Amino acid sequence: QVQLVESGGGLVQAGGSLRLSCAASGRTFSSYNIGWFRPAPGKEREFVAAVSWTGGSLYYADSVKGRFAISRDDAKSTVYLRMNSLKPEDTALYYCAASEAGDYSDYDDYIYWGQGTQVTVSS
Repeated sequence: QVQLVESGGGLVQAGGSLRLSCAASGRTFSSYNIGWFRPAPGKEREFVAAVSWTGGSLYYADSVKGRFAISRDDAKSTVYLRMNSLKPEDTALYYCAASEAGDYSDYDDYIYWGQGTQVTVSS
């Protein structure tokens, strides 16, 4: 069992930045791939970014590539999502999730989820 807690959301103006954190407790955090997701029209949860369990592979949705950066600190059992050049369309509840295997962009392959942190970008 892994418990995930997101933090760092808030209200920011367009063009601003935020850093989200996903803190884990429970089973060995370093053995899990970690992804970030958000709801989107027509989708239960849209893939945003993911980092492999080794930290050596990073994945991004096209909509955030070049603006967001994901990283992990296994010593702190935390994954970060740095969000730059934020746009109003980035407004959403952001969830982090953990998977052991599978498609990094498919939320069905993630087995543990946090409660989410709200990001609101004003125009």
